[in-house]
Amino acid sequence: MSDYFHLRAVPPSALRNSANWMQRLFEDDWDAVRERIGRHREEVLDKSYLDHELLYAGAEVVLGGLPVYPGDHDKPPFLLLTAARANRVSAYLGSADFEALWLVVREELLPRHGGATAEREARGVFAAAHRDLTAFYDQTARYGDAVVKWLVH
Repeated sequence: MSDYFHLRAVPPSALRNSANWMQRLFEDDWDAVRERIGRHREEVLDKSYLDHELLYAGAEVVLGGLPVYPGDHDKPPFLLLTAARANRVSAYLGSADFEALWLVVREELLPRHGGATAEREARGVFAAAHRDLTAFYDQTARYGDAVVKWLVH
């Protein structure tokens, strides 16, 4: 089974600073997850999530947030972005130029994604993820929600 990096929008009034509560956020079946993705209330990145992080260098789009550690220390921490921080990420993505971001990291990413001959496909995958993340954070900011992130095994 693969690892997936999940980002889930949560209304601040529903948010709990509890690792057990956060873990339950990510226990839904794939039908429920797909439905939330379709409404831009959740986003999922595959095992190459760290490569997506390279595009955004420190902007908290993928990684970033206040860590909340689960009781099981073998699991990665949850990352919590407050509504204000999620709003800043939305503003960043809304003004980001994907082409400029891609040009900065393409030489580093291409060897891991098929090389120069596969650039069109690799760029397309990253561009699609960029559009999805932009839509997710835009919707999250419009609702005034926070974001909980977790690497799900």
